[in-house]
Amino acid sequence: MPKPTSPYDDTPGIDAALTVRYTHRLRFTHDALAPDNPVLAEAINGSDPSGGPGGVAKAVLAFVDRGVIDAQLDLVERLTAYVRAHAGTLVLAGEARVVPGGEACKNDTVHFETACRAIHDAGLCRHSCVLAIGGGAVLDVVGFAAAACHRGVRLVRMPTTTLAQCDAGVGVKNGVNAFGKKNYLGAFSVPWAVINDERFLSTLCDRDWRCGFSEAVKVAAVKDRKLFERIVDAGAGIARREAGVSHSVLRQSALLHLRHITDGGDPFETGTGRPLDFGHWAAHKLEQMSGYELRHGEAVAIGMAIDVLYSQATGLLPREEAQAVLACLSQLGFELHHESLRCVDQLLHGLEEFREHLGGRLTIPLLTRIGRSVDVHEIDHVAMRSAIEQLSTQPTYK
Repeated sequence: MPKPTSPYDDTPGIDAALTVRYTHRLRFTHDALAPDNPVLAEAINGSDPSGGPGGVAKAVLAFVDRGVIDAQLDLVERLTAYVRAHAGTLVLAGEARVVPGGEACKNDTVHFETACRAIHDAGLCRHSCVLAIGGGAVLDVVGFAAAACHRGVRLVRMPTTTLAQCDAGVGVKNGVNAFGKKNYLGAFSVPWAVINDERFLSTLCDRDWRCGFSEAVKVAAVKDRKLFERIVDAGAGIARREAGVSHSVLRQSALLHLRHITDGGDPFETGTGRPLDFGHWAAHKLEQMSGYELRHGEAVAIGMAIDVLYSQATGLLPREEAQAVLACLSQLGFELHHESLRCVDQLLHGLEEFREHLGGRLTIPLLTRIGRSVDVHEIDHVAMRSAIEQLSTQPTYK
């Protein structure tokens, strides 16, 4: 007798691979808005030097961080003059929109919705350009809006902080905070271009200047021992804001972040490994627990300190290597203590939130040596609690 045929298997399935090629443009310059500086205009136009489709000037809608405008009162005028100087290929799509800076702008989705409305009202198409000028939080909000509208309007980032220039601005993530969780809503989207302009860094306060170097320590600690040693050697100069050595470290950090994204094999984080999230499970929770009084870079420094003490306690990382990371962070001026560390149980819940955010089983990157990391899937809560308590009683290391 013939075998009965199931009504569900008459058409075979198929697994079809889909490959999409992206170009990630990262440019370094000084004074990108000087009329005779071609870097920004060339990056916006990408492979089409004549401008938009059919040689029409490319429409640019700018969003600017309020803090940047407060520090550089002539910024909008300089941007307007720049576009006018490149009128053959660029045209402003209305007035620049001002976005409140800092993590607060990610805590209320109204800023995301306002950016979407502005993109709509400006009549931008998918070949137009959203230009985001600001710190990492503003880049996140505006980038999410650009990724959502028309399922993707070209985004050009001009990060204005050390943190954004060496890390967030180079990444492919956008998002806002929701339901008490950091970056719960968002999208992966490769920016059309990133312009790191050193001029913006000169107006940062010392606290914001320092923040980016925690991410430089992070990427060096997991990927490049020689860069870590350079940061240690240059620590005093970085703390004094010496431009030459500081900008060199930031550039190398940005390039390491970019190479991980483009060459690491998992730019949209579909797997479980996240070496660039070293120190971040605790950092994200500490930011939330502090009511975002802690800057992201400050929280990352504390998060790394917790994890190196834990790695030392569990035998993963030699004591001298752990102490080197702690001393480096202290030399740069980071406070490795915050009152939120006293709420250990609440902080430890960040491990589960981190697992949920990444998907799958818990994966925490930890150091085995400076320049080398390993993914760990189980945490000894007693040892982790001890590391947190140790940091809260000895927050400074030399």
